[in-house]
Amino acid sequence: MSNTTNALSRIQSILDDSSFVEIGGLVTARSTDFNIQEKKAPSDGVITGYGAINGNPVYIYSQDASVLNGTVGEMHARKIVNLMNLALKTGAPVIGLLDCAGIRLQEAQDALYSLGRIYTKMSECSGIIPQITAVYGNCGGGLAILAKLSDFTFMLEDGGKLFVNSPNVIAGNYEEKLDSASAKFQAEAGVVDFVGNEEEIANGIRDLISILPANYEEGQLVDISSNDNLNRTCPSALSNVNDPALVLAESSDDNFLIEVKKCHAPEMFTGFIRLDGVTVGAVANRLSIYDENGKETAKFNKALTVNGTKKAADFVKFCNALEIPIVTLTNVSGFDASLEAEKEMAAAVARLTYEFANADVPKVNLVVGDSYGSAYIAMNSKALGADFVYAYEGVLVGTMDSNQAVKIIYSDEISKAEDPNKEIADKVSEFEETNNSVLAAAKRGYVDTIIAPEYTRQYLCAAIEMLYGKQELRADKKHGTI
Repeated sequence: MSNTTNALSRIQSILDDSSFVEIGGLVTARSTDFNIQEKKAPSDGVITGYGAINGNPVYIYSQDASVLNGTVGEMHARKIVNLMNLALKTGAPVIGLLDCAGIRLQEAQDALYSLGRIYTKMSECSGIIPQITAVYGNCGGGLAILAKLSDFTFMLEDGGKLFVNSPNVIAGNYEEKLDSASAKFQAEAGVVDFVGNEEEIANGIRDLISILPANYEEGQLVDISSNDNLNRTCPSALSNVNDPALVLAESSDDNFLIEVKKCHAPEMFTGFIRLDGVTVGAVANRLSIYDENGKETAKFNKALTVNGTKKAADFVKFCNALEIPIVTLTNVSGFDASLEAEKEMAAAVARLTYEFANADVPKVNLVVGDSYGSAYIAMNSKALGADFVYAYEGVLVGTMDSNQAVKIIYSDEISKAEDPNKEIADKVSEFEETNNSVLAAAKRGYVDTIIAPEYTRQYLCAAIEMLYGKQELRADKKHGTI
């Protein structure tokens, strides 16, 4: 199979049958520098057009590595920019399939400028329409920037190469030692959202397009095809609180769940579920990962990490831009305590705090485990504007762990007590009841409702339904600076 056929077949594997219509099929490279006129350049190395995914209109382009190695030249870039202009005018998502040797050196500054025009257009599209990129072959140098200008990036597990600098030019490294261009490396680094084979990539893109709004003005996307009972209980919710992916899947319509950046900072879950037909973005603290047999395969500290916090902030920002409601499952008691984390922790948590506070979409927080301090506040708390805050029965919510708080507040009394251990126990019991219990938080209005875990789906669905069409008036400003 030729690369040209590959470029077209990739489009056809993603779109509905017979829906693809090509645009600019007769465009060719017009530069004659460095003997490029001797080489045929059909479509100038990129196939562009439009089609449908489950009936939803999309614009799509696929680089053709059989034509000048799929390199980006003036006309190649112009075709992509033209496609994005059409997507902006019609409010439809853009999908880019990358397989490219980089900038076309024969066209020199014209090619470099043209790549910059793609950057500019993708920046303009950001927050208006979803942008999805899939890396099937080489995606190096300046082309790697396209992946992070997208909202979501897929990468071929075997054969995909994404890099700014090739592994072999990085001091002290070489590809056999550490393939920093591989899908595994880039997924763990958080550059790539999804990894798989060609079929998995095609299905993944189709799933995303099917649940995402076509543009920011479309509003909350509602799927009416599910017959899942809104009053269905979640009997496993309490036993699965340490792995929120399981709680969210059990709560979601037909157990639908898409996890984003699964390989990066797994201690923070980000992904999509459906509640009463509505696409919802989910963010959750994760303490464990369980396999299909219920065996714990990974364990994490009950703390916000720099990478997990950045991952959550990026996801919340995307959801807010596209008018996607947000649900959080909070189970956190502090921050990662390490020298490396300390370098970035304040900035990372400030960003997460800002994104939650800035988001004006429906926001629901469910406290599923004991949560304390500023880390709790940063996870979509009532103080940051959460519309509804629910909490499981028996969880603790407060400034810090009761034992630590008592030892600080009552240090004098404890030191003078005949039985310090009994004094601590008595004070802890009193402190938990008056300050750290979920009931105390509810009495102060910081928790709206205390719920039994098995009713998780009912409360989340009802909240999303009641917040449908939510509007907030904010102070007029150009944009935030955080």
